[in-house]
Amino acid sequence: MADEQWSAAVRLLWGPPAAPARGPKRGLTLQGIAEAGVRIADAEGLAGVSMQGVAGELAVTKMALYRYVPGKAELVSLMVEAAMPEPPLLDAAGEGGEGWRRRLGRWARELHAGFRAHPWLLEATVGARVMGPRETGWMERALAALDGCGLSGAEAMDAVVLLSGHVRGIAEQERAMGAGASGGPDAQLVTALDLVMREHGERYPALMAALASAAAHGGQDQALEFGLERILDGLGLLMAGR
Repeated sequence: MADEQWSAAVRLLWGPPAAPARGPKRGLTLQGIAEAGVRIADAEGLAGVSMQGVAGELAVTKMALYRYVPGKAELVSLMVEAAMPEPPLLDAAGEGGEGWRRRLGRWARELHAGFRAHPWLLEATVGARVMGPRETGWMERALAALDGCGLSGAEAMDAVVLLSGHVRGIAEQERAMGAGASGGPDAQLVTALDLVMREHGERYPALMAALASAAAHGGQDQALEFGLERILDGLGLLMAGR
């Protein structure tokens, strides 16, 4: 059933450029259709995307759109492929033993930038689905960065999942806080907690001490970097133990 369900997405993402299923309809391309969907998602979120809306954006009928894309699921797959940035080139040539760390750090930061540019990607890239060449390339580049580091294939895959999960978690927090809000997610959390701590701080002494230290010495809004460095530290220890 899954093969039948995803076969259309596979053809659209990995096959040759599609011609209309029936009848000549010049001027439409899969890339143009995907870009129209991306524009709507950037403005209204993924929930605002519909076949009718994309057809309107392209000034065609919905039936004309269906000649190229069979439904919204396949449309979203095309949108993801169009919106995901190109995976970074992580050249290992001439790098020392810690080259893997620098490469994975760059990979994670650029993935985070991609999610910030199109926050709806966080919603569109979950669950069982077909990934396109560009999105698959992100996994390939991360795994290649770990090549020769002594990890098994399963461990390397788990490391990539761990890194991407950290990046997604931070990006989700930023999305929930709102792009237009002042300060990063850490700063906004501190502001919200401060209102409570003024009246109830004596009940949470460890939290009060941490907030006071953060206010005195800075270090807020470093969750992405802090978590990333700790994950890389852990991988380094695992590799050293081999």
